[in-house]
Amino acid sequence: MFILNELPFGASALEPYISEKTIQFHYGKHHQAYLDNLNKLVAGTELEKLSLPEVISSSANNPERLGIFNNAAQVYNHDFFWQSLRTNAEQGIISENLSSLINNSFGSFDNFREEFKNLALSQFGSGWVWLVQDGEKLVFLKTANADTAFLHQVKPLLVIDVWEHAYYLDYQNRRADFVLAIIDNLLNWQFASNNLNN
Repeated sequence: MFILNELPFGASALEPYISEKTIQFHYGKHHQAYLDNLNKLVAGTELEKLSLPEVISSSANNPERLGIFNNAAQVYNHDFFWQSLRTNAEQGIISENLSSLINNSFGSFDNFREEFKNLALSQFGSGWVWLVQDGEKLVFLKTANADTAFLHQVKPLLVIDVWEHAYYLDYQNRRADFVLAIIDNLLNWQFASNNLNN
């Protein structure tokens, strides 16, 4: 049985940018539902003995396992999203190595911020916008629906969830405000640095 990972922060710890009510629905309902569906779909199969990334890899591009892929990848993506966030009380200090890579890859942090926002807005419908390492550079990657970055031969560092359920209770249709609130206040740069160095 796959289990729901605990949040790395309290349900109200991201306020005022993400409300406790949003966390209760997003984590407690949506994320939990993906996990419950996954456990039902893999019960009694060889997949229930695999790791989550192995289930995702083995079911990707397999029409007969589309339901398994969608639910497994959504569990993984949400786990990664929660880790990509830090509380407002934590310092958002970017390591020297990561800061240098951002500047070399995007020209400046302002360019990075603008491109991150624009890609999040340009993702049609549901999906994710990832900061990933591709060789010696950092790039952004958009994935639709349940698609996940590690299947694209890149190393994911951070992700922002742009499914409507991630922000609608707090921001309604103002996706840009939600994305900028995360970039400016909640991105977990330590998590990104740890992924970069591992």
